[in-house]
Amino acid sequence: MDYKSVIVGLGNPGPKYEKTRHNIGFMLVGSLLATGAGRKSMHLERLEESGDYELWQVKFGGAFRLLAKPQTYMNLSGKAVARICGRHGITPDAVMVVHDELDLSVGRIKLKQGGGNNGHNGLKSIEECLGTPDFHRLRIGIGRPATQYADISGWVLEPFSDADAAHIPAILAHAIKGLDLFYRRGPAFAVQHINGFSLESPEAGTDTPA
Repeated sequence: MDYKSVIVGLGNPGPKYEKTRHNIGFMLVGSLLATGAGRKSMHLERLEESGDYELWQVKFGGAFRLLAKPQTYMNLSGKAVARICGRHGITPDAVMVVHDELDLSVGRIKLKQGGGNNGHNGLKSIEECLGTPDFHRLRIGIGRPATQYADISGWVLEPFSDADAAHIPAILAHAIKGLDLFYRRGPAFAVQHINGFSLESPEAGTDTPA
C-alpha cells in the first residue's frame, strides 16, 4: 500500500493520561477512528504494532493515510514517528503532527509547517529524530494556567475543566474537517476553515467525508 501521509496524534499512553490536556492529539485520532469504524468507505484497518506505536490505515482526504498514536510517552515521540516513516517510506513533509498548544486558548486551532517547538517535548523529539522541523503541525489550543508561574508540566497533565471539556467534541470535529480540506484542497482552504472556528458559534455541518 502506498500511503500518502501519516497523521500523528501526540499524547501519553494509559488511562491515567487519557483525558488530560497533553492528550488532545490522541483524542483527535480517537475521533477519526470512531468515524472510520462506522464507515466502510474509509477502509479503516489496524496495522502492525510495536512497543513504540499503534497504527491504522484509513481512507481520508481522498487517499489512504496512516493514523498513529506513539506509545513511547511524549518525550520520546520522535522515536515512534521516525520508525513509522522509515518503514512506510514517508518523508517529513508528509507528516502531520496533532498536538496541544499552550499559546492558543481553548477553541483556537492553527495549522503550520515547520517552526520552533515552543518548549513542547514531543515536537522537540520528532524534530531531532526526523532531522528537520519541516513537518506539518495542527496546533489545538489548551491555554495557559491563570497563575503566571504555575507549574506547566502539572497543567498539561491535568484533565480539561468541565467547561472546556464540553467544547472538545466540536473542536475536534472542526479540526478534522480542516485536515480533510488540507488534503483535498490545500493549506489555504484549510487555514481559512480552521481560523474561522468560534466557541460561541461553531460552524455547522462538521461531517467529514472519507
